[in-house]
Amino acid sequence: MTHRSDSRSIRRRRAPVAWLAAPLAGLLLLGGCATHDPQDPLEPYNRAMFGFNRKVDKVVLKPVATGYRNVTPQLMRRGVTNFFGNLDDVWSTGNDFLQGHVVLGFNGIMRVGVNTVFGLFGLLDVASPMGLYRHPNDFGLTLARWGVGSGPYFVMPLLGPSDIRDAAGTVTGIVYSPMNSTTGQSDVRNGEVALDFINTRANLLSTTALLDQIALDPYVFTRDAYLQQRRSRVRATRDTGVLATGPADDSGEGGAGAEADTLPGDGAPAQAASQAGSQAGSQAPGN
Repeated sequence: MTHRSDSRSIRRRRAPVAWLAAPLAGLLLLGGCATHDPQDPLEPYNRAMFGFNRKVDKVVLKPVATGYRNVTPQLMRRGVTNFFGNLDDVWSTGNDFLQGHVVLGFNGIMRVGVNTVFGLFGLLDVASPMGLYRHPNDFGLTLARWGVGSGPYFVMPLLGPSDIRDAAGTVTGIVYSPMNSTTGQSDVRNGEVALDFINTRANLLSTTALLDQIALDPYVFTRDAYLQQRRSRVRATRDTGVLATGPADDSGEGGAGAEADTLPGDGAPAQAASQAGSQAGSQAPGN
């Protein structure tokens, strides 16, 4: 009788412990989702925005891009890609000069000129076979070139992974985009922006599918890949001299001759985390 009474007493004492352990375990699990990366102090917001962007992509962008790819011939999509790439080259060339990269700037002028005149306003890329290769550049890299720090990691609504410096560069790029000069009609310009956005997303369909398959935590994978890729770009931009032919690209080969694509400002995200995380990895000190 005494043994049974003692057992009941022990169970009663354990009951409050169990009630406390359950929410504590839940808090530990939630805390385990946070990586506490020093470059990501905004992680709660960033994760929420990352999830929002993925939902928008799943419900709207990806279906539209899939339909666009299915009904648009590949040759036509290539022409659209080349046309908007030619406009991007104008912006890249301007940033080359702002960064003091004279040779790259003149290379960009010649590339844009050749593709605009002989490539039917950029629909055909006839400059690359002539050795005038694409050198993607942006205003975020220009700010970095002159010593502006990256600031914390920041996920932009719809536009995807960034940091505070690159977000400012992205906004500047939108305001001063060469696309704004293609037409004075806002509805036509908005249509161009939408086409560029959908075409870019369509080009990334296979890559984002791979990203979903290999990433245990897509948020961390995307963040690490983006930060690693941008650090490499910033180092290359800062190390390039005024008369240099171009920085080394991420593979260590000549930049002016490496035809890498820019990171579009889409929620795809960040060129599918730099082509499915070709450099997802180390968290070096901030740039």
